[in-house]
Amino acid sequence: MHIREIPWLEPVEAAERLRPLGGLGFLDSAMRHDQLGQYSYVAADPFGKLVVEDGVASWNGVGLDWRPLDAVSHYLGLYRLSDRPGVPPFQGGAIGYFSYEFGRLLERLPKPDVPAHGSMPDAAWYFYDVILAFDHLARKAWLISSGLPEADGIAQDRKSHERAELFSGHLHKQFGDVSSQKESDCRIPRASWRSNFDRDSYMQAVAKVVEYILDGDIFQANIAQRFIADLPIGFAPWRFYKSLRKRNAATFAAYLDHGDIVVASSSPERFLSVRGDQVETRPIKGTVPRSADPNEDKRLADILLKSEKDRAENLMIVDLMRNDLSRVCRPHSVLTPVLCGLESYASVHHLVSVVTGRLEEGKSLRDLIRAAFPGGSITGAPKLRAMEIITEIEHEARGIYCGSIGFIGFNGNFDSNIGIRTVRIQGGKAVFQAGGGITALSDPAAEYQETLDKAARIFAVFDQGDVS
Repeated sequence: MHIREIPWLEPVEAAERLRPLGGLGFLDSAMRHDQLGQYSYVAADPFGKLVVEDGVASWNGVGLDWRPLDAVSHYLGLYRLSDRPGVPPFQGGAIGYFSYEFGRLLERLPKPDVPAHGSMPDAAWYFYDVILAFDHLARKAWLISSGLPEADGIAQDRKSHERAELFSGHLHKQFGDVSSQKESDCRIPRASWRSNFDRDSYMQAVAKVVEYILDGDIFQANIAQRFIADLPIGFAPWRFYKSLRKRNAATFAAYLDHGDIVVASSSPERFLSVRGDQVETRPIKGTVPRSADPNEDKRLADILLKSEKDRAENLMIVDLMRNDLSRVCRPHSVLTPVLCGLESYASVHHLVSVVTGRLEEGKSLRDLIRAAFPGGSITGAPKLRAMEIITEIEHEARGIYCGSIGFIGFNGNFDSNIGIRTVRIQGGKAVFQAGGGITALSDPAAEYQETLDKAARIFAVFDQGDVS
């Protein structure tokens, strides 16, 4: 492996310069945070693509006989590398996503009546031999080149240096904005968006969930509305993402260029991280909008902290995540160091809890994903029954929404978000969802408004056009 420290430049600028190589994967801590916003990663020109469609895994377009998680484990194990100290935790590996529907491959669950708009794989992971890693706190950057997929030591070493020189050359080119001059801005007026719910039907959906809760079926379920709009000719996904990261900066933002599908995420929520045997999840439950007036902003935050409904919602999901982690973690190692803490983002305040654990000896990332995916904060409790109700009420597949985006390292490290505040750009259309957790204390009108509060910043980015 070839590792070199490189002069500091902003990760978004590095992504701009590597974008022409194709297959860009950008894990972007656009919002700075001492613990959560420390690292960003940029990768391009993958050597392998592991895709799962209709439950069948393929590697570089060739179908595989393995189950999807077994296929992921096989290729990560095939290219296993030791962890290198002194550099950020992702040092080469796969960047990609598991869609919400991937959960249906792990459990017996009903299929929705309507597929996700467009055709989206259940999972797609691009394997990269070269990673640019950025430490925002230290303001240091590294170019890490593994030489994979070469297996011979001499060939691998030679390739690692050759690829490092190639990427270094691209970083030193002065492209400016490499977006085509013919690309239009990203303006889509708010009135152009169509939803699968109107106010009355969403409120009826909330009432239906409350009915299930009072009947004892569940304690909570997350119900979302889906927004879709036609894109203008010449729409530039990368330019849109640069605007999104400015206007709605988040700790777990991401941009994935998978050719005919582009994913642009400004998620604030960590799903799972793994370093060694240490596991962490950070479920978000409880949301209020922010105000430009400092006094009003503080008042809204105080209301959230004192909200009986939001605290109950958060505690239910903490219990669910503790149970999920306990299936694969050592006895008595699952802890909750933060319970209902306040975190503030560009447009909303959230209640966030932190659950940690230590993987039991003999348990792997595959076991953890099987135990915990999809995240409880965007399903409900009990999880499987909540997912059945979500399918019944929403009718259509969610796609990337409430799935997970992140990295899986050849060194065993893993970090991922919950796919909220996430836009899918495909087939001349933009699609995203916004939802909320419904409990027995939910007010239907307030729940509908919460979905609009969460969607507001994304609508604004589209409506105000290019600000890059």
